[in-house]
Amino acid sequence: MTSEAYKQGEQVRRDVLGSERVDATMKDPDDFSYAMMEVTTEFAWGQIWTRPAIDRRTRSFMTLAMLAALNRPHEIAVHVQGALNNGLTREEIKEIFLHVLPYCGAPAAIDATAVAKKVFEELDAK
Repeated sequence: MTSEAYKQGEQVRRDVLGSERVDATMKDPDDFSYAMMEVTTEFAWGQIWTRPAIDRRTRSFMTLAMLAALNRPHEIAVHVQGALNNGLTREEIKEIFLHVLPYCGAPAAIDATAVAKKVFEELDAK
């Protein structure tokens, strides 16, 4: 892809998630999921995350809350790292998931907390 939105989206992905993660998802252009990555990069990262009215820190905050509400552990793990890169603290991430509890239920909040804890442990081990 060479659209301006894609280029901007790829840069935002790299800024938020890290180049290592982005490179890993882009390594095999014949991979079954590559088309999904292209569309996501152009639309979500290039057209939504680049909008100026909400900063990246706030977008990470919202993203973690929504992913926890939807109980999407794989994406939570990815976005916990991104949230840290965007300036959220571990304490704030914990509070996001506590806030999910009364509105979305204990299973979603507990799972999200467990995923974040695992990410923190992996980061601390490095």
